[in-house]
Amino acid sequence: MMPDHNLPVVPEMKLELVPVPVSDVDRAKAFYVEKCGFKLEVDVQPTDTMRVVQFTPPGSAIARSALVKRGLEVGEITDIQGVKYAGFSDPDGNSWLLQEFPPELRQPGQSFSKQEA
Repeated sequence: MMPDHNLPVVPEMKLELVPVPVSDVDRAKAFYVEKCGFKLEVDVQPTDTMRVVQFTPPGSAIARSALVKRGLEVGEITDIQGVKYAGFSDPDGNSWLLQEFPPELRQPGQSFSKQEA
C-alpha cells in the first residue's frame, strides 16, 4: 500500500495515560510500585465509585534484569531487526511489553519489517 501524501502530517506525539482495568486497586498499586519500580504520582478518590491511580514507569536505565530481580516473571529478550522486546503481565493479566529502541532506528516513517525487492 502506498502512503497517501494528501493526508496531513502527524505531529510527534507521546503516550501520556493508559487506563488499565484491575480487579483490586490496592493489589495493582503494590504490584506497579513494589514489583515494577513505577513511581506513584496520583492516588485520589474523586467519588465513592471512582479511584484514580497514576504511575510513571521507570526510565530506560531499568532493564529486564532489574525487573527480574524485583521478582517479576519477564519473558526472554527477543531481538527483531535491532529492536529488543521482553514481556510481562500484571496480576490481572494485562500484558506489558518492554521495548529497547536504538536511537539510530528512530527515523520518521521507517518500517521495521523486511521489504521484498
